[in-house]
Amino acid sequence: MKITGAKVFVGGPGKNYVTLKILTDQGVYGLGDATLNNRETLPAAYLRDYIIPNLIGMDPRNSEDIWQFLYRGAYFRRGPVAMAAFGAVDMALWDIKGKLAGLPVYQLLGGKSREGAMVYAHATGSDLADLMDSIAHYVAQGYKAVRVQCGIPGMPSASYAVPERKGEGEGKNYITDYAGIRPKIETWDTGRYMRYMPGALMEIRDHFGPDLHILHDVHHRLLPREAAEFAKAVEPVGLYWLEDPTPAEDQEALRLIRQHSTTPIAIGEVFNSIWECNKLIENELIDFIRVAVTYAGGITHARRIVDLAALHHVRTGFHGAPSHSPISMAAQAHLNAWAPNFGIQEYLVLGTPQCDALFPSEHRLASGMMHVSDAPGLGVDFVEREAARYDYTPGSHPVVRLEDGTLWNY
Repeated sequence: MKITGAKVFVGGPGKNYVTLKILTDQGVYGLGDATLNNRETLPAAYLRDYIIPNLIGMDPRNSEDIWQFLYRGAYFRRGPVAMAAFGAVDMALWDIKGKLAGLPVYQLLGGKSREGAMVYAHATGSDLADLMDSIAHYVAQGYKAVRVQCGIPGMPSASYAVPERKGEGEGKNYITDYAGIRPKIETWDTGRYMRYMPGALMEIRDHFGPDLHILHDVHHRLLPREAAEFAKAVEPVGLYWLEDPTPAEDQEALRLIRQHSTTPIAIGEVFNSIWECNKLIENELIDFIRVAVTYAGGITHARRIVDLAALHHVRTGFHGAPSHSPISMAAQAHLNAWAPNFGIQEYLVLGTPQCDALFPSEHRLASGMMHVSDAPGLGVDFVEREAARYDYTPGSHPVVRLEDGTLWNY
């Protein structure tokens, strides 16, 4: 069996999904996701210009050897552009292997460890009352876990992932998405955030009771000492996790948080390999690893991270923002079904009619649980005639500055 060609598509309903389709001489094809949010054309070019020409003639069943060829064969290793491209290839190869075997990918990994995987929604509000309405919307739908973000009184502009107008976060997943390559500037004030947010989180706990899993994302905004203070302050809330309290490039900073608080910590959505998180896992400085199958080089490499995490009491919490297409979400659904140390899955509803038409599948969400399809392979298809409707639209994340103009962490 040989790879005979591959195609790369950039575009989609509301997002610039980067979709790879690998073709074989037996008519079986595989799909992968290389979407790198706001830098989508880079992994697409890497795939077209460098990777696909090397894949031609290879046996797609040899996914391990192909992964090693892509990773170890490149003198300059890792990085989000390369790993997103590798991840797309790897997903597509697992998709082919599952179709050849007539089995869903989770069976190739070792079978199911659970019948459904808990997911969490994003509840947001321009203020606390608005956020309460958004949380109530998801609780009414049966969600058992909700990430909560709200506006901070006196903050010069909306804080991370918060709608600027009341009601924009209720009943939908609010995503900051700006057209154009020049980013919008947001203003951040750490003092206001730290004085307000612990009390707001406690009000949420008091209102919704002990059974709701509450998650909160700081999005790298605090210095290590501040992060330790904040994690200690929110201990009475009983958070399911505190996400990205400080930039994890300084991995020793996580030790300071651990020494001062028992609040569970989730980190890793910007990591690209096991080498960026192995010390955090081995030293048990985090509780959840947040890598994404796309950015972490596909199923082959993500599985190694999951196995390492399982040895050190670290659970999974794969990234699931809208920058991941239904293909990568399907790959993560199969890993979630298998992983003995599964924790939770971030899930922002992708199921618009336009998205379903482009990526038809039988994966389903019910009462806050994701149920993986039993279709062979990844269980997601890709309709090329639908893809022809969409073009690439450049965009950028916001950038963050302090009130004095100093550039801060997004």
